[in-house]
Amino acid sequence: MNYLRSFIPWLVFAAVSSAGWQWGALAGLVTAAALLVADRAAGLSLDCRLLEYGTILFFAALSVLAFARPDSGLQGYGSALSTGWLALIAWVSIAAQRPFTMGIARRMAPSEVWHTPLFRRINVVLTAAWALSFTLTALAQTAVSAYHGNVIYSIVIQIAGFVLPIRFTAAYPERARARFMENSGARNDIQGDMAS
Repeated sequence: MNYLRSFIPWLVFAAVSSAGWQWGALAGLVTAAALLVADRAAGLSLDCRLLEYGTILFFAALSVLAFARPDSGLQGYGSALSTGWLALIAWVSIAAQRPFTMGIARRMAPSEVWHTPLFRRINVVLTAAWALSFTLTALAQTAVSAYHGNVIYSIVIQIAGFVLPIRFTAAYPERARARFMENSGARNDIQGDMAS
């Protein structure tokens, strides 16, 4: 559920946009800023918060555009734009060696594992899975918007774009830890054989 908390501003945007995309963008901006302030008040470090900063930047820019040009043709591409921006955030966070999932994972993992290679590796893989899902979702949403597809297609694509990486995120860390422990045990056995 900690992963869902980071996407609350995007869910607010989707829900409020039915009253007007400018109001959805403003609601997303206010929600994102409030969550970041709440994190700071709770004593959480603001490093590794590329997702949160990127979310605020997106909704600030979208709010300006949507209020300045409420009839812009980009309005019909709101889902594609937002998911594409999430993809960009995810890929940039990997390139910057600060995978966005690390900020979320630190809420759940003990601080003594935060700087281990395994913790970093798990978060790079998880962020890559999210980035790939966001990229494919944005491309599919662009096609649906460009060809004026039924809103049902857009909803199904959006749900799949979140459900698949959520499922992967739920399963992968434990598999990676088990594989690491298995490999560590094998290495320890080899080292023990060599010492004797």
